[in-house]
Amino acid sequence: MAGVMYASALGRDPAATYRQIDVAGRTAIADGPALVQLLYEELVSALRAAGHAVEHGQYRGKSERVTRATAILFALEAGLDFDNGGDVSRTLARLYAGARATVLDAAMGDDPRPFRDTADTLEEIAGAWRTARAA
Repeated sequence: MAGVMYASALGRDPAATYRQIDVAGRTAIADGPALVQLLYEELVSALRAAGHAVEHGQYRGKSERVTRATAILFALEAGLDFDNGGDVSRTLARLYAGARATVLDAAMGDDPRPFRDTADTLEEIAGAWRTARAA
């Protein structure tokens, strides 16, 4: 029965299934900093997809992307080290909470801008994170 359920899910949206497998594989081999980088990439992608879904009246897609973005924001916040991170951790916690509030408010409307603006902000942070990791 599990094979039938998998095949049914694959048949509904093969691209989404591939993305899930790809992310799961990259997550399994990622260390702490690489995992944070991956979470940022997935978060920005989910927010941009939510904005796109809003523009095209794809409410189910919007809901799925909002759920994913919210879960990633919680995961990023849960990974903060307040003992060693000090002010940076507290600042990021406020940023993640604010982004969650913006995303949840935007989920109730039909304006793609809050999703895109939040994605832009988080993409800047992801860029700084990439730069710091490369140094």
